[in-house]
Amino acid sequence: MKILITGATGFIGHYVVNELLKTKNELILTSSKKDASVPANTKHIPYNLNQKDVGNLFEFFEKPDLVIHLAWEGLPNYKELFHIDKNLFNSYFFLKNLVENGLKNLVVLGTCLEYGLQNGCLNENMETRPVTAYGLAKDVLRKLMEELQKKHKFNFKWIRLFYQYGAGQREDSLFSQLNKALEENRKVFNMSGGEQLRDILETEKVAEYIVKISLQNKEMGIFNCCNGKPTSIRTFIEDYIQKMNKKIELNLGYYPYPDFEPMAFCGDNSKMQSVLNNDK
Repeated sequence: MKILITGATGFIGHYVVNELLKTKNELILTSSKKDASVPANTKHIPYNLNQKDVGNLFEFFEKPDLVIHLAWEGLPNYKELFHIDKNLFNSYFFLKNLVENGLKNLVVLGTCLEYGLQNGCLNENMETRPVTAYGLAKDVLRKLMEELQKKHKFNFKWIRLFYQYGAGQREDSLFSQLNKALEENRKVFNMSGGEQLRDILETEKVAEYIVKISLQNKEMGIFNCCNGKPTSIRTFIEDYIQKMNKKIELNLGYYPYPDFEPMAFCGDNSKMQSVLNNDK
């Protein structure tokens, strides 16, 4: 099977490509430019989602059997309107072009921020209530693709990511900042109160789940890609410090809690688990 991965050189893209390399599929990677991390046994076709008048993208990317759309610019600036003005429509017209010209299998990454400020265990059937431009843009993109399905027959999976951590994460992420503080043997690590409950997964697991959901065709629609168990940010950090055999004082309450996230939530991952169990 020929698989096109957009955003293939990004943080999550690296992990997803490495996971796909374990399969016997032909991989076509695309990003705005090639970098040294692109594996030699894959094909890279540079493409910028800002391009206009591109013609038949399905043929341009050599008629892939499956597209996994990871590309999305400007994170983590969740409140910025460019998610709507730019990213939403760039992704929609890109994917619409592929579908209208013959694509039959599509997977797109969503976000738990589509749920907005709802607390508790979040399941895929809940109403979406995004409160950020990023969450709204992703939510609208999903709805537009569902409308497109009414005119064009294609398999569609929407994978909502929760929280992940791993090597290569952006420098301003909590995990990267913590690692830097530990590497530099700092005495104090500044953070929020740490009481917020989050659903956290290692990025290797996130990539494994994305690939398994993508390669099966028994279940369609929305999937929560998550651990299914809430963990406080403070507990996560303390456990990681202990795992690394380090010591550092936590300066709790230094940063305020984000106003665009609920205090306590996790994802219901039962639909994803049914796919994983069938894969065994």
